[in-house]
Amino acid sequence: MASLSEILRAEIARSGPMPFRRFMELALYEPTHGYYAGGRAAIGRRGDYLTSVSVGPLFGRLLAVQFEEMWERLERPARFEVLEQGANNGDFAHDVLCAAQRSPAFYEALRYGIAEPFALNAARQQERLGGFGDKVRWHASLEAHPTFTGVHFSNELVDAFPVHRVTFRRGEWRECYVDANAHSGGLCWAEGPLSTPALAAFLPHLPPVEGYETEINLAAPAWMEAVAGRLERGYALVADYGFSRADYYLPERTRGTLAAYRDHRVSEDVLADPGGQDITAHVDFTTLAERAAMAGLALVGFTDQHHFLAALGRSVFPDITDPAQLTPARQKEMRAFATLTHPTLLGRAFQFLALAKNAPSDLRGYAFARAPSHFFTS
Repeated sequence: MASLSEILRAEIARSGPMPFRRFMELALYEPTHGYYAGGRAAIGRRGDYLTSVSVGPLFGRLLAVQFEEMWERLERPARFEVLEQGANNGDFAHDVLCAAQRSPAFYEALRYGIAEPFALNAARQQERLGGFGDKVRWHASLEAHPTFTGVHFSNELVDAFPVHRVTFRRGEWRECYVDANAHSGGLCWAEGPLSTPALAAFLPHLPPVEGYETEINLAAPAWMEAVAGRLERGYALVADYGFSRADYYLPERTRGTLAAYRDHRVSEDVLADPGGQDITAHVDFTTLAERAAMAGLALVGFTDQHHFLAALGRSVFPDITDPAQLTPARQKEMRAFATLTHPTLLGRAFQFLALAKNAPSDLRGYAFARAPSHFFTS
């Protein structure tokens, strides 16, 4: 069986240098060798990177508080669905469903959908969630899911969408391609004309600084439109690391945000060992909010994880007058909460974007947040 490097070089030999978007697509999602599709993704303290879910069940418990409030805001529909994309091994779904059992009326109405295109991931999720019976349903794609009332949730999904990479050279924007090095046999960067006219719409937002390099994610706005199409009434909640457009394309951010992760180490050599490391780029939340508005979703809130989870935490952690009286389990929860919210850990790196369709806009998670319009001026 050919390795992914061999597959990449063979495609380059047939068709010429490929846009980086194509390289990233194969490196992450090639069915056999891709980092995600091939089951190579290693998440957690012993993996390649840490997520909020891998900190422990508290993240799911806190989000269950927000989901229940959304159900309340929608006047308690008899069926309320959480549709998750990027569910990995199903831990977040498990944590939410366990937490929801604390509220029998909400749990009765709750249904959990997972849009999962990869059979290996779906099998792991089904094993993890088998105890919840038919309360959990799987769909091969977002588009295959029927329209629903509830909330679409994703955590660290959009940052893994394949991106185009562009650079400003000698007065014009050029695209970065991946080529095969004729001498070493490895992969290398090359430059060429823009591979698609769709990139042109983003260029006016980029600083025309000689040598500037950055990413353009064409998949994200298309995905946002698809989410809006599935949601009949309710919310979309996007959790990921990223910036508003004004911060994303700062002139001093000359190398963009593209990076690879392995063993909790960051590398800018994203072409190394295709399929063996995670590749990611930060999210341009302004583009998501704009496309959401075009698709009929209203902007509800935008804030960092620190402020979002702190607002939800008030219902999970009552006032503590004597910390010495806390049980070991409660102390463990408080340590997890500190990890999730601490500004130098996960608290400031991650953002929460909330959007609504035919639903009220006031959500508990944004009680400590500034008005979202503050972030989306460019």
